[in-house]
Amino acid sequence: MQLVVARIGRAHGIKGEVTVEVRTDEPELRLGPGAVLATDPASAGPLTVETGRVHSGRLLLRFAGVKDRTAAEALRNTLLIAEVDPQATPEDPEEFYDHQLMDLDVVLADGTAVGRITEITHLPSQDLFIVERPDGSEVMVPFVEEIVAEIDLEEQRAVITPPPGLIDDSQAEVASSRDDETGQDED
Repeated sequence: MQLVVARIGRAHGIKGEVTVEVRTDEPELRLGPGAVLATDPASAGPLTVETGRVHSGRLLLRFAGVKDRTAAEALRNTLLIAEVDPQATPEDPEEFYDHQLMDLDVVLADGTAVGRITEITHLPSQDLFIVERPDGSEVMVPFVEEIVAEIDLEEQRAVITPPPGLIDDSQAEVASSRDDETGQDED
C-alpha cells in the first residue's frame, strides 16, 4: 500500500537540499537516509533520500542525483510516497494510518449512525474526517480527542461526541434556545 509521507517545499541553499512538509508520524523511518520514495508526479522519481537534517524546526532532505538549487526547486510540490505493508500499524495505539480510518462507520455515543469516513484532510492545526451522510451531504469532523471518543477497528466504526451544531443544525438551535431561556450567552 502506498502512503503520502511528505510534500517537497522550496529549495534550501545551493547544494540541492529541499524543505519538506512531513505527513507521517514516523519521519525517521519513512524519510531516513536510503529510503526510496515514489513520487506524484511519477516523472519526478523515484527519489532516494541521501541526507536529512532539521534546520530551524523544518526537515531538510537531499536526494541522490539532486546536486544544485535548480534541480531542487524543480521538485517543489512533489508528493513523496512510501510503500507500507497494509497490515502494519503505528507503534502508538492512539495513532492510525489513513487507510485504517477510511470507510469507517461514524456513530454517536448512543449508536445513532452519522455516516461513513470518505476522506481525511490533514491541516497544520489538526486532521479532519470528511464524513458522507446517508443523504449524500458531507460533514467535517475534527479528529481530536474531545470529539472522536473511540476508534474501533474491529467493529469498523468511529464513535463521536460532537458539540451542538457540528453534525445537526437543529442541535445548535436547541442549544441556542436553551441558552436564551436561561439567559446564558455562548461567548
